Amino acid sequence: MALSSSYSPAADRVRQDNAASPTLSASSALPSLDAVLRQWLHYGLRLASVAVCLLLWQWASTVHLNLGLITFQNVPSPKEVLQAAWTLAQSPKLLSHLSASLYRVFAGFVVAALAGIVLGMLIGRMRWLADVLLPPLELLRPIPAVAWIPLSILMFPSSEISMIYITFIGALFPILLNTIHGVEGVDARLIASARSLGSGRRAIFIEVILPAAAPSIVTGLSIGMGTAWFCLVTAEMIAGQFGIGYYTWASYTIQNYADIIVGMLFIGVMGMGSSALIKKLGGLLMPWYLLQR
Repeated sequence: MALSSSYSPAADRVRQDNAASPTLSASSALPSLDAVLRQWLHYGLRLASVAVCLLLWQWASTVHLNLGLITFQNVPSPKEVLQAAWTLAQSPKLLSHLSASLYRVFAGFVVAALAGIVLGMLIGRMRWLADVLLPPLELLRPIPAVAWIPLSILMFPSSEISMIYITFIGALFPILLNTIHGVEGVDARLIASARSLGSGRRAIFIEVILPAAAPSIVTGLSIGMGTAWFCLVTAEMIAGQFGIGYYTWASYTIQNYADIIVGMLFIGVMGMGSSALIKKLGGLLMPWYLLQR
């Protein structure tokens, strides 16, 4: 009787579910075949698009395609570019070029990230500060990086600081504007709820506004990193002995066409890798955003 009175169908079902849950959780953790195939298709399409571009480039440069507005008569083929890249890879100057460009880009980007995020957070929350700072910033924003070269030479005695300043200007405005838009887009109900729970201004700023604006800030950082690499050639036109941008510009002046494309590809690969790194770090710092997506 004691055994029969202690038996419960509901409790038995709970015990069965608990016994089966490790197996279910382990099987659900494994990716399905359909998901693996979709992932392979995703990467396959990307590789195929690059391969198609290379084939079209090879064909246009081989037949010396001339469409009137655009011509490939003097454009080197992928094979020539690959040979020039191999020659540069064997040169001891490659490390000097890469280290100089990486230092200039990341130095300007870090300063731009700090300034853009701090100013963007303040401007997005304080109307009077937006009225004071946004008009001059919006006036400076459309000025291209190449137009800053004469002024940067006059402002900074060191050519190295001048080049860092050009990359800083290129990265600043995407970070600043995305931060402002992210802060202004924070749901007012979140802020009101935090205030009703007794949170102070500092706690609201750090624990509510910053996490809510973080996706927009990361987007601005990714765009700013790409723009910093975009401005690298302009920055290294000022002066210098080393740098991928300088190498690209010097190749143009002496008409080494294959080396020009090699420099362009180096800038593209490093810019793409840097932007991907920013997005990856942002995803690790924003697990809630990945779950929402």
